[in-house]
Amino acid sequence: MSKATEAIREARDLLLAHRGEAAVAAADFRWPDISGPFNWAIDWFDAIGRGRDTLALWIRETDGTDSTYTYGELVDRSDAAAEWLRGVGVGIGDVVMLMLGNQVELWVAQLAVMKIGAVILPTTEALPPADIADRIARANVRAVIANPRDADKFASVAGDFIRITTGHEPAGWRSFTEAREVAPVPQAIATDASDPVLAYFTSGTTKDPKLVFHTQLSYPVGHLTTMYFIGVRPGDVHLNISSPGWGKHAWSSFFSPWLAEATVFVYNYRRFDAADLIAQLENAHIACFCAPPTVWRMMLLANLGSRPAGLREIVGAGEPLNPEVIKRVQDAWGLTIRDGYGQTETTCIVGNAPGEIVKPGSMGRRMPGTDLVVIDPDTKRPDAHGEVCLPVDPWPFNLMSGYADAAQVRQAIHGGYYHTGDLVSQDEDGYLTYVGRTDDVFKASDYKVSPFELESVLLEHPAVAEAAVVPAADPVRLAVPKAYVHLAPGWEPSRDTALTILRYAKENLAPYLRVRRLEFAELPKTISGKIRRVALRFQEGRDEFRYEDFTELATRR
Repeated sequence: MSKATEAIREARDLLLAHRGEAAVAAADFRWPDISGPFNWAIDWFDAIGRGRDTLALWIRETDGTDSTYTYGELVDRSDAAAEWLRGVGVGIGDVVMLMLGNQVELWVAQLAVMKIGAVILPTTEALPPADIADRIARANVRAVIANPRDADKFASVAGDFIRITTGHEPAGWRSFTEAREVAPVPQAIATDASDPVLAYFTSGTTKDPKLVFHTQLSYPVGHLTTMYFIGVRPGDVHLNISSPGWGKHAWSSFFSPWLAEATVFVYNYRRFDAADLIAQLENAHIACFCAPPTVWRMMLLANLGSRPAGLREIVGAGEPLNPEVIKRVQDAWGLTIRDGYGQTETTCIVGNAPGEIVKPGSMGRRMPGTDLVVIDPDTKRPDAHGEVCLPVDPWPFNLMSGYADAAQVRQAIHGGYYHTGDLVSQDEDGYLTYVGRTDDVFKASDYKVSPFELESVLLEHPAVAEAAVVPAADPVRLAVPKAYVHLAPGWEPSRDTALTILRYAKENLAPYLRVRRLEFAELPKTISGKIRRVALRFQEGRDEFRYEDFTELATRR
């Protein structure tokens, strides 16, 4: 076992030993001291997995079919795939786009690409041809691995890149199945700790996606904080609801559980069924479950029932959790959803750690090994209210190495900090509560308004399945809060429904935060499922006189 492997295991075991002792973990934890030659797939995954027959990956289809793979099997399959990729022309530093679903080839390919020193570019299968072409050009992609059903999307994409499919190959494509015929050869380390290993396009909730780069350390080892937040332990079966192609999939379906030497469980549904998912938690004896707020809300609508046997940890991530959702799950299961926070640019940097007191509405405290400061955007000084920032001297262990665009780097990193663009309030105990994006918060009657704060209240009303609040132009107040609402099943988009929602908001919000306009709509979302307030703000600026002011109607009653 290499010194790097031992260093990772020592840091990991310290975190595992301090469940419920966040203060001790924060004080004692040190990032592994790793420099020089290092490759996570070889120094960690191969080191813990070669010849090992414990379960690493468990994929269940909706018909009940199970496919299982041990650590040892994945070591051998990725060794063979690494040799094959090298043979077709993929080398150190080459960017490889992986446009795959939750299938074994995804995990094998990720390990294999890492092993040969190439760079993984995870990409969602939902991406249309125009976006594929843009990403291939911007990331200078050398090779693509995709399923046969998506091959047509690349027909019009220009570029001299290697095309690899997982099944029968169309003309001009190679088949990844050929790798199964290659003898597995243990791979030698050809990368340094500071070499790039992952490239991600951000979700683009506020603007065009940025291209983020991570090193062999920043994501692969940096997710020790994510492992600590989730609470996954050796031997656990962990289920994460996330589509491949996004950072959250790497967080919870790749690095964190395998750092813990646990089992990744995937329920491979094509159409989401909340009741069916709840049944899988019971049947597969899931110990740790992670899902975004939208999934939690859908599960509540489907009736949670009694707590699944064996379920120990439940967490949310991707977007802030509303206190009402946390309370209802607590009432049903006796477990508290623990919220956490991070970005594509980071691993988990804030979270409610296992065994710690959870303050409703708070996303927790800083994770071990994370130095963060809340900076007032106006004064540029530390404050109880402001933007989450990370000091960059020294450079944070679990922060990206940078963006592909130098202008975006300068925009995000200045004044000695990496600026997340996320606004929070911090209490005397160090708990952070999400307020909104720096470009989402707006002024109404000279008061700062956080869309998330208003949305949280709206979501408490039974008619509201989802909500997004944006500013609407007003001749007196400059802007007023307007809510776009997607209704829960059984509710009609009527005048009476609008009035009951607006009255509820009026009763539960301060006067200056009053939601004054409402429109029923399907909410625009990114491919990863996050609400695009920027699209609604643009629409509001274009169509500001198209709506009906339901508040005015309510006043007349």
